[in-house]
Parts: sequence; C-alpha cells; structure tokens
Amino acid sequence: MRSPFFEEIKRINFSEIDHEVGLFWKDEQIFEKSIAARADSPNFTFYEGPPTANGRPGIHHVLGRTIKDIFCRYKTLKGYRVDRKAGWDTHGLPVEIEVEKQLRLKNRTDIENYGIDNFNKQCKESVLKYKDEWDSLTEKIGYWVDLSNPYVTFDNNYIESVWWLLKNVYEKGLLYKGHKIQWYSPGSGTVLSSHEVSLGYKEVTDPSVYVKLKVIGQHDTYLLIWTTTPWTLCSNVAVVVNPAVKYVVVEENNEKYIIAKERAKELFLEPTISGEVKGEQMLGWGYEPLYKLDSQSYNKNCWKVYSANYVTVEEGTGIVHTAPAFGADDHQVAIENDLPVVNPVMNNGLFDNSAPLVSEKWFKEADPIIIKDLHARELLYKKIDYKHNYPFDWRKGTPLMSYPVESWFIKTTAIKERLVSLNNEINWQPNSVKQGRFGNWLENNIDWALSRKRFWGTPLPIWVSEDGESVEVIGSVAELREKANINASTELDLHRPNIDRITWKNNQGMIMRRVPDVLDVWFDSGAMPFAQWHYPFENKEKFEKNFPADFICEGIDQTRGWFYTLHAIGALTTGNLTYRNVVVNGLVLDEKGEKMSKSKGNTLDPFQIVKQHGADVVRWYMVSNSAPWDDMKFSVNGLEETRGKVFGTLENIYRFFSAYANIDGFSGAEAEVLETQLSELDKWLLSRVNNTIEQVEASLNLYDCTNAVRTISKLIDDFSNWYIRRSRERFWAGKKNKKTDSLMQKEKLAAYQTTY
Repeated sequence: MRSPFFEEIKRINFSEIDHEVGLFWKDEQIFEKSIAARADSPNFTFYEGPPTANGRPGIHHVLGRTIKDIFCRYKTLKGYRVDRKAGWDTHGLPVEIEVEKQLRLKNRTDIENYGIDNFNKQCKESVLKYKDEWDSLTEKIGYWVDLSNPYVTFDNNYIESVWWLLKNVYEKGLLYKGHKIQWYSPGSGTVLSSHEVSLGYKEVTDPSVYVKLKVIGQHDTYLLIWTTTPWTLCSNVAVVVNPAVKYVVVEENNEKYIIAKERAKELFLEPTISGEVKGEQMLGWGYEPLYKLDSQSYNKNCWKVYSANYVTVEEGTGIVHTAPAFGADDHQVAIENDLPVVNPVMNNGLFDNSAPLVSEKWFKEADPIIIKDLHARELLYKKIDYKHNYPFDWRKGTPLMSYPVESWFIKTTAIKERLVSLNNEINWQPNSVKQGRFGNWLENNIDWALSRKRFWGTPLPIWVSEDGESVEVIGSVAELREKANINASTELDLHRPNIDRITWKNNQGMIMRRVPDVLDVWFDSGAMPFAQWHYPFENKEKFEKNFPADFICEGIDQTRGWFYTLHAIGALTTGNLTYRNVVVNGLVLDEKGEKMSKSKGNTLDPFQIVKQHGADVVRWYMVSNSAPWDDMKFSVNGLEETRGKVFGTLENIYRFFSAYANIDGFSGAEAEVLETQLSELDKWLLSRVNNTIEQVEASLNLYDCTNAVRTISKLIDDFSNWYIRRSRERFWAGKKNKKTDSLMQKEKLAAYQTTY
C-alpha cells in the first residue's frame, strides 16, 4: 500500500515542537549561521537593553523580547547582517538591596562593619544568580540573541570604557561638582537622578496642615501657611508671598488670619473679611518662630516675609512656608536673602539631637508628633488628609526627601537644544512619545546628578587633592597605572574598596584621593553602545559599524531611564543620534487590568505559560492582543482563543487538505496547472497572499508588528472560511460520483496546488 505524501495530524503539541526545533537550532547552530551567511551584507544594528539577572524573569519580559526578535529576524530575512549581543546590568541599588537582605544588614554602617570588600564580593556573586533562568526563557521563547558572549557591566573592560566616556565629558567642560537640593533616599543613603526619581512616584495620602504664624507688632494677627510635609516645619526660617497677589484679613473667633483672597472661601465657609493687603506690602513683616532648634545657626534675616514669583493661589494659602534645607525653591530664597540652611535631619533620615521634640525619629514619623505639638500650642488651624503623588526610592520603596547633597553633575542643560533637535530625527512607536513623554522630559531637562554614595557600582574616576584645589579625571587603566606607578603585571580590580586605595602625589606634592562615590547605574546602561565593545581600546571597526543603533525596544518606564541615558551619552560624546527607531512597550497587566505583583498573587510563571501553550501561541497572542505600547491585559483565556482561532484554524486547513491529498495521491510535485485553469477563487486567494505580504512588509518597515500579525490572522481566516469552505466540491469531485473527466480533474488539481 502506498504511503501517504502528507502526515495526518492530531492536535499539535506546541511544547514538543518547541523542544524539537530548539534542539535543531542548537545542534546545527542555526542562529550563528544566519549571521555568518550575511558576513558581507549591510549591517542592521540592534542594542539589547540590559536586564538585571539577580531577579527572575517575568511574563512581561516575553513581550519585550518577542518584539525585539520579530524585527531582528525580519531584517535578517531582508538580507541584513543583524548582530545581537546580550547584556547584563550588574551594578546598583537593586543588587545591594538583595545582598543586604541575604546578609541581614540594615544600613550603611552595617555594610561598612561587614567590610566593603566582602559586601561587594557577595554582590558580584549575586548579580547573575538567575542568569541560567533568563537564558533558558530566552531560548524557550525563540528569542535569538548571542548569550555566549554578552557584555557585563561589572567587567573591568566595560568600566574602562565608561571612564573614557566620563573623561570625554570632563574635557568638554561639562562635568562639575555641585551642592544642590536634590531628591535623596535616606533609605539607601544616596541621591537619585531626575530620571530615577520619575520611576518611583506613588499616589499617597499625607497629613496637610494649616499653621498660624503670629505677626510681630499686630495684635492677634496670624499669617496662615499650608504644608504637606509637617516634618519640615522644624526648619522654617521664612515665608514667601507673591507681590502681585491680593491678600485679605479674615476675622474669626477674635483672631485675624491673612490669606490670599482667592483662597479665603476655600478655607473659611463664610469668611468675615475686614481688610485687604497686597503681597508687596507684607514684605519684611516679622513673625514669631515656630521652632528654634538647639545648636543650629540663625541670623537677623530669619522669620520674615520675602518675595517669590513662584507662589500661586491654586492651592494652599498663597503664603508659602520656607525651609531652605528641604526644597530647591526654598534654597534659592535663602541664597538671595542670606538665610541659614537649618537641617536637623541626618542623612539616614533620622532627626538629630538639635530637635529634641523628634530626636532620633524617622522624618516621616515626625509628622504626627509635630502636629500634636502645634495643636497643643494653639498654632494648628486645621489638619486635613491630602492625596497627592510623592516620589519613593524606586528600588528600596522608602520615601525620598529634598535634601542638601554634594554631588558630581553632568551639565546636560548645556546641550538641551541638541538633545531636542536629535529627538526630532528619531522614529518613535508610538509617535506620541516623541513630543509627549520623552519630548517633555527633554524640554524640562536638568543637570544629571551622577554621584551615588553606595558601594557596588562603577567608581567615579575622579581624584581630588587634599586641599580640594586639584582635580584629575582618569580615562583609562593605562593612565591610572602611569599616575600611580602601578606595574603592568599587577592585576587591578576597578571596584571599591581596591580602587579607593590607589593614590599619588600631584605636582604640588598633594596626595590625590578618589572621591568615594560610585556612578549612577543608568550611566552604566546608557554607555553600552561603547562599552559592549570596550571602545575605544579595541573593536573600533565593530563599534563604528554598529553606531548608531537602527532599532531598540524597551518598556515605557525606560523613557526617562535607558532611552534617555542612551540619548544623552551619545549627544554628549559624539553630538549625534544613538538610535534611529524605538518601539515602546507598555505594561503587562492581569486580566482585570491590575498590575501584576507577588503581594496580590496575580503574577504568572512565564515558564509554565510557555510550556502549556507553546512559544508561538504566546508570542502571537501578546503581539496581536494590543499595540505593544498600550498596556495589555494578559488572559489565559485569550491564549486559548488564539490557539483555537489562529493555530487551530491552520491545523484544520492542513488536516482537511492532507486527508484528500493522500486519498488522491497528490504530492505537490505534479505539473503546475496553467493560470487559465485557475478559478476566480484560486486567483483571489493567491492575490490575498501577495497583498498580505505587501501589507505585512509595509507594517514591519514602520515598526508596527501588531498590524502585521493581525493582517496574517485575517488571511488565515479568509483561507479557511472563504477559500476552503467554497472549494470543498472540487476536493470531493471524482469520489462521490466517480466522474473522471479531465476538466473536473484539472479543477481539483488547481484547488490542491493553490492550497499547497
């Protein structure tokens, strides 16, 4: 009996197919061959945004990696050489937090007592804890990327390239030391850059208070101030008003309260107004201090009314409490009016002994104590809960505070116009991010705070003399060896604390010591176009062929993270683009539209999902469900629907075709029927195929993978519900009525060949 030409299939097990194909790819080195076969082809450059491998991969990583794979494979099919180098982000606070938990260390002092060298050794061992799981998921979902030769940010070569970039910035006069009020994390003991701060905002409810300040020389008259940070009232040294705003005197319970006219009806139900005063008339008024702290410096300018145009009447009272230690605007008022910076809060977030009322209290824990004290002294007018967005440490989870911190900065404001101009050349998907989230971020650019008072990170390559007058920025290991007279055979570890021990004397005989700070980890990741090749110390040709990137893709949260740092570093050092096309992907939510989290118990194991449904089904579902940049509701029911409607339909088409082809002995090797013998239905399907190819190619050229996938889905549906359904009589011909005339056989052959 003749063997059938086509395999008769039952329901396909995609997980088994994934495994078989994966083994074939690995054994035959198919990925490597796909690149080697295009050795002399034009380059299409892709940059892999480095994940941190000290945490397990999640279902959202499948989406990002699928999108990356789609476009890299597409460009390979179009004849380009597409190198895909994996990378690992290995420094920074998330790693330190993980190790702190493991070692049960609570703060900086605990780490220093444990030993920075021992702590960093543990960090290095921790960073690639789940690398095998990441590699496994990457392979299981069919994401082709070079895992055998990744860039790793803790590697000495990578760090050396980062140092070279920083020296390049320094030589352009864009690296400086500053003392500014910055968002600071007392939980982790370090300042955060503006793009890190933007990652940690949460909606919270804080106590807000209306506080009475007794005006000196005016009987029972009070200035009303409002604040959502009662803990800063200990540091109040002034208030500011807008000179152009009209203020009114409201009488209540034999007391007089001064408040902006527009705000009076918001605070008082039926205000009894007995007078008006302009803001400019109030300048210089004195008031009784709320607190006068021990061992803090005050002067004659304290506790007076000053002018500031930033004061508005949109909320509060129009009279703004000023604590120069805890606000950038407040600090500027202090500079302009010679006011002291009163700071009773230590860098660990606890109040010091100069504020006995709240001594040793965490700064947020001081709120109820201060409120209670003001109430007891009859200085609290009203307390209400206030819902607002407040920044938290994006890794540690503890609240931030505006705090006076010394840091090294990159003057990104000096190249703001260039950053904006280059952004106009980038193709964003979606385009709304270009002038929206990213464009607004560039328009409001502030200088980049680089310093992190931490341990596990790329050390700032800045050495300063004992008198602070001499600064040297080291741009290579060779330069460091020469400065410190270190033998070429001596192995160097560029991490703390080893790097901290390297000193030398400058021309004036002063000892040069490295500043103790490490670098913002986002500089590490943004440096990858250069550092992944150890540029400029080697691989110059590879770097030049692969800069800028043709394509990158990461989550929407990277708008102010990796997307920004790539853009900024490229502009700072080369003056040019770092990437030409970027696809932004949104959040992967649960089926109710809620963010997935372990605490809610709504997370999904990507390994289990892929094993159960197959990589093709999962990838197809995630890309077709919604545009990548929209938040996506992930549903197991949706996977099953995709399995049935798309893949099940293809199986049914094949099952129908193979059954009748085997009966009739059709093998696919038969002579082609003439075009004139094709029916209108045959021509329509072939036209649909070519039209689909055209549409898919157009969509992928625009970096719109969702439209491409949906276009293919529609073809599959048309193939089954239009072509096969309306061609059944031709497949059946010659079996029901035993007719064998040549016309009928040619029609049947046309149906077989068109379907085949």
